[in-house]
Amino acid sequence: MCDHGLIKTIHGHQCHLGWDNAIAPVAHAAPGARLSFACNDSSGGHFTPDSDVSAVADMPFDRINPVTGPIFVEGAEPGDILAVHIEDFTPSGFGWTANIPGFGLLADQFEAPALTLWHYDTQHMTPAAFGQHARVPLKPFAGTLGVAPAAPGTHSIVPPRRVGGNLDVRDIGAGSTLYLPVEVAGALFSIGDTHAAQGDGEVCGTALESAMDVSLRLDLIKQTPLAMPRFSTPGPVTRHLDGAGYEVFTGVGPDLMEGARQALSGAIEWLVKTRNMPAEQAYMLCSVCGDLRINEIVDMPNWVVSFYVPRIVFE
Repeated sequence: MCDHGLIKTIHGHQCHLGWDNAIAPVAHAAPGARLSFACNDSSGGHFTPDSDVSAVADMPFDRINPVTGPIFVEGAEPGDILAVHIEDFTPSGFGWTANIPGFGLLADQFEAPALTLWHYDTQHMTPAAFGQHARVPLKPFAGTLGVAPAAPGTHSIVPPRRVGGNLDVRDIGAGSTLYLPVEVAGALFSIGDTHAAQGDGEVCGTALESAMDVSLRLDLIKQTPLAMPRFSTPGPVTRHLDGAGYEVFTGVGPDLMEGARQALSGAIEWLVKTRNMPAEQAYMLCSVCGDLRINEIVDMPNWVVSFYVPRIVFE
């Protein structure tokens, strides 16, 4: 029998790259089991407190986004839902944000590598300093949570999928439950890519990337069709940023992607002019705390996308 009060630890070296239903599970767990995962950051530990910007070019891109697992959930079968109840995060206190050439919403405008290293208080989780420019409220979460797809072979871990994966949804934090459609026997659940902070959109391609431990509980909902992942939250989702309001910049036109680029460009231009920030620093700050939102998508032929910069980071 499984004692649901006990936590089984899955260590950071028990990880894999890519989704593949042929990967052997590192552990078995009964429904209701509580597990603790030691999650690597998305660089797999490539960045250290001694790193400088040259480390961006040296990133091992064939080793990015390792996920800890997979876990074989006993009794899970295709057509079930795996309910992932997120309980708690134990952050490491160190993280990084980078502009990686060729990656990000404005990759054509920001072609040079850039790197910011973070050190933050793991006990009180006080806002972390973004150099001399801002202090960012923290909200830990795991960017990548998923189960193995039914399709054979190895599938890249970078894009999100029907079975989850690299969702990068900030609101799947402590107290939230993520529901994933099971496609293979045992589900084969894995988790990684932990973040201490991120804006909705993760616009430069990285957040406050930070290794941490995650405790969670896995449950099954038997034979219940689910087309796509869904999740529930325990309460308000932006309260950590809402306190001082926002400066908001819009993009208006017939293309949502171009509207997103326009809105983000407006935010960066404002930060450069009003906060005396280098443009690449403004871009990375937007990625760790600013939010992209679709405000209007019915008044054809033009839609409205906005980028929200929280003023609390400057207080």
